[in-house]
Amino acid sequence: MTIRVLLADDQALLRSAFKVLVDSEPDMEVVGEASDGAQAVRLAKAESADVVLMDIRMPGTDGLAATRMISDDPAMSHVRVVMLTTFEVDEYVVQSLRAGASGFLGKGAEPDELLGAIRIAAAGEALLSPVATKGLIAKFLAQGDGSDSEAPARSERLDALTGREREVLVQVAGGLSNDEIAERLEVSPLTVKTHVNRAMAKLGARDRAQLVVIAYESGLVRPRGE
Repeated sequence: MTIRVLLADDQALLRSAFKVLVDSEPDMEVVGEASDGAQAVRLAKAESADVVLMDIRMPGTDGLAATRMISDDPAMSHVRVVMLTTFEVDEYVVQSLRAGASGFLGKGAEPDELLGAIRIAAAGEALLSPVATKGLIAKFLAQGDGSDSEAPARSERLDALTGREREVLVQVAGGLSNDEIAERLEVSPLTVKTHVNRAMAKLGARDRAQLVVIAYESGLVRPRGE
């Protein structure tokens, strides 16, 4: 299957560079380009995009608002958003994940990293760039954004998980793949995938990135150093 990619960035030159790179791959194609968030939302739906490379800072409707709009639209439940940032240590990173982004990547990433990010997001995996470590994400999540009204509800939702699902969720929050979790828990990768899918369904998570957010926000996993 060909991965349908939408490019959303207010810099035309950067979009052009991304387009050449993406279109050079046999398993993906650029189906649209947007210069602001509102246009990105319209095109993501109209062009049935699989992955949106979304700049955080754009004029008008920014990438954060656009990501939230895509995430909230049931008709685009399959769309995965990868946020592009100039500075990876960014206050908007966690807000992006909370808004529904599958992950983020610095604009200075190598071409192979960018292409890999698209494939990872399309597969429903969580994407955290090498510079932005899990510990950094945890730190931001612990600081919060001044709105913790959903924290108790998130914690209560964990009651729906079985003991094994909680155990798997902890491993997912640690950034481990299904194969790595399977080896650590001495079960099959298929069993891990089943537990992950059930946890996502029970917690209303779109993908693994959202599971990571919930694991930290609920207190199931604590930031490093605490």
